[in-house]
Amino acid sequence: MNWITKIIKAGEKIKTAIHKRASKEEIAKSDWTSCCKGPILKKDLEKNLWVCPDCNKHHRIKPNQRFDILFGKNNYEIFKTPIPNDDPLEWKDSKPYKDRLKSARKKTGLDCGMMVACGNINNIKVTAVASDFDFLGASMASAEGEAFLYGIQHAIENKTPFICISAGGGMRMMESLISLSQMTRTTLAINELKSNNLPYLVLITDPTAGGITASYAMLGDIHIAEPGSLIAFAGKRVIQGTVKEELPENFQTSEYVQKTGFVDLIVERKDLAEKIGTLLSILLKKNSVISTEENETSEDSQSLTRAAS
Repeated sequence: MNWITKIIKAGEKIKTAIHKRASKEEIAKSDWTSCCKGPILKKDLEKNLWVCPDCNKHHRIKPNQRFDILFGKNNYEIFKTPIPNDDPLEWKDSKPYKDRLKSARKKTGLDCGMMVACGNINNIKVTAVASDFDFLGASMASAEGEAFLYGIQHAIENKTPFICISAGGGMRMMESLISLSQMTRTTLAINELKSNNLPYLVLITDPTAGGITASYAMLGDIHIAEPGSLIAFAGKRVIQGTVKEELPENFQTSEYVQKTGFVDLIVERKDLAEKIGTLLSILLKKNSVISTEENETSEDSQSLTRAAS
């Protein structure tokens, strides 16, 4: 091997080393992540509830981390929710749907993309559901629908308010119409919750889009959003290509959506537990007054009926 060949091979090794990128697994296992000013230690970000101290970006977090913030560290009960049969349509694209589910479960440690828990906020017992974006983009399928309905049923049976922490890109098309039917099922369940005079609060997190926005994420008594969250139905590029106009820079962010009336409050992560606790106290007191008035009306009606007969 002559000296020219050695130089060429050495150059190829350097080029390969420069262009080699870390795998997603290596990034996930790393002690570092990135934000506005470059690398930042995950432990430093965690101390600030996974919010960047410089740009205030609210990074995506896991359901159990959400519950830690709302209820207190490990101060809640997690429920085992029903899991329907996997892959009812035997779907296969670049790889089988069953393999995708297996990978998602290994990555997240969850059976499906939703976690249901019960804890206390401001001494008020609350049932909550949260989505994990790492589980197939927190898309909605039959298992997630079962989890949501399980949470609603628990709230009704135990007379607790229900909080939905929404995230995800929409319905999971590997289950086709079965997935789309979850929009109807969750809507009916929410109506049943409200008919029992129980508050339904939605905390919209980044990103909330597609069929999730078109169903349970926009049916709350109050809609709260974290700063900078993407809230949309169709994508920005699709809309821009349809209307043929430039869209505002902050289009489909929680701040923009609040101006258009779809979000009531934008609350920073550190203030969520206190704000939600206050809102629930007000809503439960109001519902208690309504229930009392309904009972009095019912008693008056019965008295009139007896008098008439």
